[in-house]
Amino acid sequence: MPDQSNDIKPRDIALLQARVANPTASSRELSKFLNKEYDIHLSHNHVNTLLREMQSEDLFRKTVIPRRTLFNHYIFRIGFHYPNFKDNWEECREILIEDPHVLMFFNADSKYRWQLITQFRRNKQMDEWVTAFFEEHGEMIDEFDTTSVHNLHKFNTDAEIFDDMLIESEEGQGYLANRTDLDTDDQSTRGEVNQEEVDSTS
Repeated sequence: MPDQSNDIKPRDIALLQARVANPTASSRELSKFLNKEYDIHLSHNHVNTLLREMQSEDLFRKTVIPRRTLFNHYIFRIGFHYPNFKDNWEECREILIEDPHVLMFFNADSKYRWQLITQFRRNKQMDEWVTAFFEEHGEMIDEFDTTSVHNLHKFNTDAEIFDDMLIESEEGQGYLANRTDLDTDDQSTRGEVNQEEVDSTS
């Protein structure tokens, strides 16, 4: 997949950063934030339109991440048996993409070309899933590695990461120079729910 990061306007990166920092803010509030912190002047209607366009272009996604203690997480790594790969990979890939236990599915530059982050309620459920997966797709698998993930300490994108993109252009550097503070409206909604708040209600 070609790198399309150079096609994103610094103004839109700033808007995306403002949205990540303030996930519950209205488009009117974001418009005021952009004006104050970046000296970007956009009506709230234009802000709303830009956010819809960026979401439709897959620049960001709205997602719900359940409390991490509800599921056990695992990393699956799959190495291929290439003589049987050509006739089986497409169906297998689609099944993995649609499987509700698969949280993230990506290609990697290693002998384990497919890697997945998965979630199951219990180890037994995971074991049964792996057994069924081998029964259905074992002919294209050469190696399969499983790692149980313990103590998930962080799973979210911080708004500050977009500074790395803004600094790449003169326009973006101007926005950074103007910005005073990247305040957030609700820390608990950034990526995952604040654990103390969740525990106090459970």
